[in-house]
Amino acid sequence: MTRPKRKGCCTVIHPREDNARFILLAVVMVIYMAVGASIFMVLERDNEKKEKADYDAHVAEFKRKYPQINDTDLEALLALHSKAEAAGFVGNRRDRWDWPGSFYFVGTVVSTIGFGMTTPRTVGGKIVLIFYGFFGCAGAILFFNLFLERIITFLAYILRAIHIRDLKRKGLITENKKEKGRRSSQTSDDELDAWKPSVYWVMLILLLGALVVALCASAMYQPVEDWTYFEAIYFCFVTFATIGFGDLVVSQKESYPNVHLYRFANFIFIVIGCCCIYSLFNVTSIVIKQVLNWILRRLECRCRVRVPNPGRRNAITPGHLTKGGKPPSVTVTDVDGDSDSEYRRNSGEMISMKDFLQANKISLAMMQKELYETSQRGHSHKRQNGLQGGVGPMAILNRKLGQDDHFDSRV
Repeated sequence: MTRPKRKGCCTVIHPREDNARFILLAVVMVIYMAVGASIFMVLERDNEKKEKADYDAHVAEFKRKYPQINDTDLEALLALHSKAEAAGFVGNRRDRWDWPGSFYFVGTVVSTIGFGMTTPRTVGGKIVLIFYGFFGCAGAILFFNLFLERIITFLAYILRAIHIRDLKRKGLITENKKEKGRRSSQTSDDELDAWKPSVYWVMLILLLGALVVALCASAMYQPVEDWTYFEAIYFCFVTFATIGFGDLVVSQKESYPNVHLYRFANFIFIVIGCCCIYSLFNVTSIVIKQVLNWILRRLECRCRVRVPNPGRRNAITPGHLTKGGKPPSVTVTDVDGDSDSEYRRNSGEMISMKDFLQANKISLAMMQKELYETSQRGHSHKRQNGLQGGVGPMAILNRKLGQDDHFDSRV
């Protein structure tokens, strides 16, 4: 008895898995941003009006006390003061373009933090920044990805050791053969393939690590920068997440006690914090992807997956059977296992082959699909060094944590 096909919301469009996930994520992000805009409007709009009214009242009071001052000259002075304050000329501020200040500036550039308190003001500086920032940001992204790969590998080893100890405690492992000699990196990766840690444990460990770094950094920033502890925590998140509003910026006073030690500690905290938050964001994206897959299952979205063209020479359809006629085509099958393809008789095929295909067309299609998926899994490690494999942080996490991008819509 043929199982009736479910009519989900994507039945008419019939998108591929990755396209369905991309469209769903785009819709979710737009809704998320709309909700966020509404929340911040409610929280900040009244305060904005109040601050603007206070500013206008102070300006009006100043003009009332000094009526002899020309309004045009006052506005020009206020505009000049605003530019000077943004450039760091006003108040007890240190020089921004000495060597430590310049090093701090290029650090905010390559890390994509971009506080905005220091910007190039000459034409030459802006031209150099375009090329310098291009290669610097690319190098920083590579550094973050390499850090991500190593921290995930380290956590996988730790969690695997805990898993093995738990199995020994339960008596599921009776003997432990210690490996002699030095293991290569390939051997280590093969050993990790046998068991993959939970992405939720990895996310929790990275979250705790980022919190520890932020709390320690805030304990340093609070007394030195004269901030509240909450302001220091807020600065750490904005900086480590490379948002970089610029409303709070460290190391801007003219003098600090133990200034060299403070600048070094500040540099270390920012580097480690950015690496931890970058890793945490990427691991969290895996969890978000799993939520998207769950939503697609709930929406009963029937998506397509590619299977190999049986017209090519392979074990199921030999090359001599595809000559002289149109080969049978199994180009698309859905995740429910229902085949949308038809098998057509080739002009040169024998009667026995026709009977075989007619009697076993469903099992043949599924066999081709299974062979294709098996070959894809078998060569996944080889493709990672080429242009066809996955690249970037998602490929690292999928390889180390064993996460599967596909969802199954079957009941």
